[in-house]
Amino acid sequence: MGNAAPEPLEDWATGWTGDRLFLHASAVALGDKGILISGASGSGKSSLALTLMGLECHLISDDGVWIDASRNKITLVRPDAAPPLIEARGVGLLNAGPICERAQLVLAVDLNRAEPDRLPPRRRVTMGAASAELILGAQQPMLAPAILHLIRHGRATV
Repeated sequence: MGNAAPEPLEDWATGWTGDRLFLHASAVALGDKGILISGASGSGKSSLALTLMGLECHLISDDGVWIDASRNKITLVRPDAAPPLIEARGVGLLNAGPICERAQLVLAVDLNRAEPDRLPPRRRVTMGAASAELILGAQQPMLAPAILHLIRHGRATV
């Protein structure tokens, strides 16, 4: 285990305005800690967000989120026009319940890529001078509980 090269969030953006990036992604928050879920259409973004919502997270936005960076932190921001809904594939659109308007990004999850290492290097995403942890989450059956445990208790330093 070591550190992998950081990945700029600008590379993930599908749009921008001024200093804000727009990502085709879902986002949830546990308290004031934001989790960004990125991936191609059908990769499981909404499913992971819905699972985390069932485990006490609140929806920021499903299928699109703004990202701001200032004062060495990255903030996930709910788009003004985002409906308070979450897609449940095969069930339909569900009312999201409590909504979080913004939260500091602490973890990004990339559902396009599977982690090749059993004990992976520390990965990070960056925007300007700010950064957050990154997990490659494709094909991880225990991803939601692992994310919550990581957010609540951190990662071991070895």
